[in-house]
Amino acid sequence: MAKKKSTNFSGETKTSFTFPHLNQDVADAVSDHITSVWFNRKTNQESDRKYSTFVMGRFTCDNGGCSKAAWSSGKVTIVIRGYPDNGYNAVVYNQRCTACKKLGTLTLDENSYVERVAYRLKKWAGVDMERPVYTLCTDGGNELWQSMAKEIDSGLIINLEMPYPN
Repeated sequence: MAKKKSTNFSGETKTSFTFPHLNQDVADAVSDHITSVWFNRKTNQESDRKYSTFVMGRFTCDNGGCSKAAWSSGKVTIVIRGYPDNGYNAVVYNQRCTACKKLGTLTLDENSYVERVAYRLKKWAGVDMERPVYTLCTDGGNELWQSMAKEIDSGLIINLEMPYPN
């Protein structure tokens, strides 16, 4: 199994993030169907296509007076925009702590980001693909999913099917 990659933005409390350094991973993930992709750093530029979905991440609350230290989420919003000639950008949105309402510090699950962006680029390019379904359980697999399952159900095995959005 591939090692889980993550990107941490320590001390940053922005409302959204982009990850241009992951463009090569995205390009590698689509290379069997799309010869080249490019990352558009201009997030406010009008796009040809737009799609919202979710990635996974972990957040910490840096408010020393807050009772909630951290949380994991499989529903971290990402908006993927498509541009001519296989251009794209993807904006990942931060979350607020449910206890104190301050913005959290995001640690992105890079694998989920690359999978979602690559899937969307392939769909836009007309590649015929089956919709993947992910199973959540604590007896193996992705460490982030495991930690989420433990937080959700105190260590019991959970099989939660998460359909991949079209």
